Amino acid sequence: MENNELQKIWRSIDLEITQKSKDELELLLTSKARQTINKFLSIIIISVIVCAGVLSYVTVTTLDRKEDLIFLINNLSLGIITTIALLSGLFSWYKLRNNKFDQPLRNWLEVRIRLLSKGFTGRFSKLYLYLIPFLYVLIVLSIHVYFEHKLFLEVLKTEESLIALIVGAPIGIFVSYYAARKIRKYELSNLEFLEDLYGRVINER
Repeated sequence: MENNELQKIWRSIDLEITQKSKDELELLLTSKARQTINKFLSIIIISVIVCAGVLSYVTVTTLDRKEDLIFLINNLSLGIITTIALLSGLFSWYKLRNNKFDQPLRNWLEVRIRLLSKGFTGRFSKLYLYLIPFLYVLIVLSIHVYFEHKLFLEVLKTEESLIALIVGAPIGIFVSYYAARKIRKYELSNLEFLEDLYGRVINER
């Protein structure tokens, strides 16, 4: 989050803080923390819904095209990656939602900041850079082959289909990277707000 944006947010909060008692201040900061966490949860819920939709598509199309081995392999690869992403999303949702506000706000924030930070600095933080083009190819091939009503190899041998796939790939991958970057920037800005809020909570002590 840019410094001027963060300063604007805190100016509005500081106006509320000056008018609050200690208990009211605790409730205010808790509310701001919960609102920010809910933004992360909203993104996770959307990703879980998307994953569930992809898995439903993979299941239906796989059962409908059981005779096409390469199509099945393509769908199986897509299904495995999507299942891992779905389980990861559900686990993150559980970890962020699990602990209730039955502990000091300082500790509550510290746990969530540590959990969220792992997603941006951990060993798998850059994995999406490699998964995006791979997933894009799997999804586009699956959809294209299925609605062509032909075998996988037959579609790839069709000049028009091959040209369309090659021409569309750079555009599709660029759009995917752009969307992923915007989401990541939004998440980082909210994480920065939580870190700043954590610093405020410590100072209030």
